[in-house]
Amino acid sequence: MAEQARSVIASYATYQEAERAVDHLADQGFPVQKVAIIGQDVRLVEQVIGRMGYGGAALHGAATGALPGALVGWIFGLLNWLNPVVSGLLLALYGLIFGAVVGALFALLLHAAQGGRRDFAAVRSMEPSRYDVVADEDVADEAARLVAGLDSRAGATTESASPRGPRPRSNPAPS
Repeated sequence: MAEQARSVIASYATYQEAERAVDHLADQGFPVQKVAIIGQDVRLVEQVIGRMGYGGAALHGAATGALPGALVGWIFGLLNWLNPVVSGLLLALYGLIFGAVVGALFALLLHAAQGGRRDFAAVRSMEPSRYDVVADEDVADEAARLVAGLDSRAGATTESASPRGPRPRSNPAPS
């Protein structure tokens, strides 16, 4: 099945502005299933949040291992694979403890194996530089007209009020 050709009807600096435009289209009775918000020029931002020593690595590993351990223990308890007398909650508690211990040990080993190369904790995020609101070709003119009315009423300016016209979509990643 071929993808529908789409046109950029507006570009915004923030996701909230693009979301507001699509919400406006929905309020006007526009078929929003023919619209998409596409983040363009994505960059990876890694915000450093602090140092990571052996204690922090062990704590992070314990927290990471505790939940899967509790879930596995709870499933064993529900399915009565071990002992029908032992309750699912007790096995979940054992699983939580076991998962935390294994997670902490594994995280300590990984931290030690890195040899001081990454002694910090960070949070990664993807941040687009702009958000394009696109619509299927058969409804793009109407969408552009409705969004232009919203922008002129609110006094908002789009980042780049690019002329409407076919813009090639990025090719999907090969599978």
